[in-house]
Amino acid sequence: MQGDKTGDEPLSEKVKAYIKNKYHKPGEVFLGVVHRIDRPVSGVVLFARTGKALARLNQMLHDHEIHKIYWAVVKNKPPKDSERLTHYLRKDEAKNKSFSLLREEKGYQKAELTYTLIGHSDNYFFLKIELHTGRHHQIRVQLAAIGCPIKGDLKYGFARSNPDASIHLHARSAEFIHPVRKELLKIIAPPPDEVLWKAFSQSVINE
Repeated sequence: MQGDKTGDEPLSEKVKAYIKNKYHKPGEVFLGVVHRIDRPVSGVVLFARTGKALARLNQMLHDHEIHKIYWAVVKNKPPKDSERLTHYLRKDEAKNKSFSLLREEKGYQKAELTYTLIGHSDNYFFLKIELHTGRHHQIRVQLAAIGCPIKGDLKYGFARSNPDASIHLHARSAEFIHPVRKELLKIIAPPPDEVLWKAFSQSVINE
């Protein structure tokens, strides 16, 4: 999403180059990052082209007015077909990893999501996830906490990595009122071109 110690070109720079070319922008291009997804995650990301739009979108994010849906493929069947999960998370900066508790404790932040089981194969289970808060690695750590680590996610307990270093977590959609035009906007991202994603997504086109 943004530059890091690897030196790899981040998505933000690619988008700036696109805007500069498409709108023939002279000089430096403004680009605001509204929300981020982790490096191995696919799907919808939101950027703002103006400072005013960024401020409005950040406020909407804070007020939970941006409705985001994720898809995840996990190895184990969750305890229930649908459930709202509440944990308390603490980020370890040195390890770039979050840890969870079921009870509130100093230094931990409340994290909530709702998952729904929407499909399965012989070996994997397909979940739709609605985020109610936006914590570091929230979906990854909360699903791992109930015994359902995401496929390919070595950091949170899956046995082996995916060949391309991705994990099977996908930001499927974002729905909100456009900050300038005031129109309802829903952005949907197709999942990666991969066997499991294709098998599952074909059965839930409208999810």
